[in-house]
Amino acid sequence: MTHAVANASLEKATGTLVVVVGPSGVGKDSLLDIARRHFTDQDDVRFVRRTITRPEDTGGEVHDAVSPETFDRLVSSGAFAVSWNAHGLGYGIPLDVRTDLAQGRTLIVNGSRSALASVHAAFPNLVVVNVTARADVLAKRLAARGRETTTEIEARLTRTTAPLPTDLKVINIDNSGDLELAGNELVQLIEGLLHSE
Repeated sequence: MTHAVANASLEKATGTLVVVVGPSGVGKDSLLDIARRHFTDQDDVRFVRRTITRPEDTGGEVHDAVSPETFDRLVSSGAFAVSWNAHGLGYGIPLDVRTDLAQGRTLIVNGSRSALASVHAAFPNLVVVNVTARADVLAKRLAARGRETTTEIEARLTRTTAPLPTDLKVINIDNSGDLELAGNELVQLIEGLLHSE
């Protein structure tokens, strides 16, 4: 797994980057969709679109799909504020987020636990939203997606997850139950950040 952080710091960031992390099947995309709809007309909130070496039609988050070769060229040219590789895919957060943060905006991005140290190095004003759900709920959701076999799902659920870095501000949201309730928690969290800036 590799990580890259862009050296360029365009301006001092006064906004906050909110990175939403959690295991596959936990419902991150659904929670982000609820929050995105809530903040549709607010100019001071931006939902960041990542660049990923994954086809656009695979479901899940809306992203900019590129080939691995194009991704490598983008990394080399400094197109990303942060980039990383995980589970055979390349992920990049576009460099223009620095401008939005310098203008005081609150940015929300779907993230990866493994990249948090690199993201924090690039963005000191970082809040991590750690979405969790009970194992039985995750198993049902993963099975419903139909992307993995039962054996693969079991292996995913028993995989040991490294603890989150202790120097981060982490807020946990349990998405085991009603989706709207968990989505409202994320909305309230973002609202709180807007009012505190």
